Amino acid sequence: MILASVLTTNLAILVLAGFVGFIVISKVPNTLHTPLMSGTNAIHGIVLLGGLLVVGLSGNSAFNKVILVIAIAFGTINIVGGFLVTDRMLEMFKSKPKPKAGAGEGKDGGGKGETGGES
Repeated sequence: MILASVLTTNLAILVLAGFVGFIVISKVPNTLHTPLMSGTNAIHGIVLLGGLLVVGLSGNSAFNKVILVIAIAFGTINIVGGFLVTDRMLEMFKSKPKPKAGAGEGKDGGGKGETGGES
């Protein structure tokens, strides 16, 4: 009876956390999404470090160690992928270099030939 109560409580917490997380994230403006993702990736790095510490503790069964190694692998993929996506998003905000004047253009720099008129 206690197991069912604990399971129901944990399931309710999981559903409510998912609902609250969805509401909070949907209210975040696009300009704040990239910094928040960077922070989330840093927090996940701490979680990954905790997983590595738990794997190193003695007394865990082989099954627990396999599950921990799988969790560490998925956490690593999440961190690397998150930072790659964050870097790609930050590239969109950088100004592009302006083309140098005179490259492939006429003498007047207008790109319309020698006379400056239409081609």
